[in-house]
Amino acid sequence: KDRIFVNALPVDEDFVKTMGLKIIAGSDYTAADVRNFDTSNDGANLHHIYMLNESAAKALKWTPEEAIGKTVTKGTDGPVKAVIKDFHFRSFHEAIGPMILFLDKRQVSRLFIRVSGNIPSAIEHLQKTWKQRVAHRPFEYHFLDEDFDALYQAEQRTASVFTAFATIAILLACLGLFALTAYTMVQRTKEIGIRKVLGATVANILGLVSRDFLRLVIIAMLIAIPAAWWAMFKWLERFVYKTTLHWWVFALAGLLILAIAFVTISLQAIRTAVANPVKNLRTE
Repeated sequence: KDRIFVNALPVDEDFVKTMGLKIIAGSDYTAADVRNFDTSNDGANLHHIYMLNESAAKALKWTPEEAIGKTVTKGTDGPVKAVIKDFHFRSFHEAIGPMILFLDKRQVSRLFIRVSGNIPSAIEHLQKTWKQRVAHRPFEYHFLDEDFDALYQAEQRTASVFTAFATIAILLACLGLFALTAYTMVQRTKEIGIRKVLGATVANILGLVSRDFLRLVIIAMLIAIPAAWWAMFKWLERFVYKTTLHWWVFALAGLLILAIAFVTISLQAIRTAVANPVKNLRTE
């Protein structure tokens, strides 16, 4: 017999429908399956019925169709009734592993409820029903999407920190570039005045001034982009399921950086370029 390690989950007959799982071979649990399950106190004649996910069937070297009717054992022997499409029950850091569902209401420890419409009203109704039927235990609930969100809290915190520091870095860089442009404009005031007298346009002067600064920005990008790609590549290696690093993302970031730098330079350069050239030439 082949042995594999699986995640086993006890369910009732409505679990597959409630969670929206897709059956790719076989059929869902029925009321007859529930009746056939022996709930006697001694548990001597339990009749388990199993469902496998695709990964479990593959680990057992079965196709989904071949798995139907085969006997598997998890404590007790039982037939495979269905194979369900793989779904993520852990974070994207881990690959989807073999999972087995088995019909056993006795071991179900939590209720999964699909709610639509007025959620506060639905929760109030559930709480009232719970107190009527399970008065000795507190009513506690949480949302499944919040549970999945919690799997990525570390990544969300990292993203928040990087976003904050990146924003601060961009603001400081823009302030420094603005100050450097202002200093350069003061140093080249007479030159700009002479060029304007000789027929230079505002666009000519803006191109002249911005060229040197943008050249430095491009050099910085040629250093930063490979470093950013390597850092992102190493970070994505922590995930089994991950996106692809497309070149256009870095190209778009580079264009955005050039645009921000150009606007910062232009704010000061245009101010000097449109000034009266006679006044510039008289500047000492």
